[in-house]
Amino acid sequence: MNLYQSLGFLVFGSRLRRMSETFLAEINRIYQNQGIDFDASWFPVFYLLSKNDSLSIKELSDQTEVSHPAASQLITNLKSRDLVETTVSADDGRKQLVHFTEKGRKLLIQILPVWDAITASMAGFAGSDTDIQKMLPAITAFEDNFRAFDLSGKVTERLKS
Repeated sequence: MNLYQSLGFLVFGSRLRRMSETFLAEINRIYQNQGIDFDASWFPVFYLLSKNDSLSIKELSDQTEVSHPAASQLITNLKSRDLVETTVSADDGRKQLVHFTEKGRKLLIQILPVWDAITASMAGFAGSDTDIQKMLPAITAFEDNFRAFDLSGKVTERLKS
């Protein structure tokens, strides 16, 4: 057992961040090995736009559960690469609608088989161990319950007693 494993919940967030960084680096290596100029951080926007003709920045923010400024920054980055563009909504002049450019649609066509291969490979990986098979449901349960759990309040109460 390494230091991180031995410290339990004290370093839970650090372990999740390290695992996320490791996983995303591996995903980026896959795109690089395939000669595809795509970054894993773009995935949520590409995925959502692959299922919708266009979405507002607020809709993207809400669905990806990131702040509006973070979503806006990502869209600005993708616009600078000519992968998406924004137009003003006909219904609401304050609303910016995001949609793929032609270059973005071509990139999407390149990455769809990669997504399928990642999904199949990870399903094979998860199928190799019953504990790993429980991981995604456990993460979902943790997320759902943690939202309602007032950790800072609970810790403050303990420190007062």
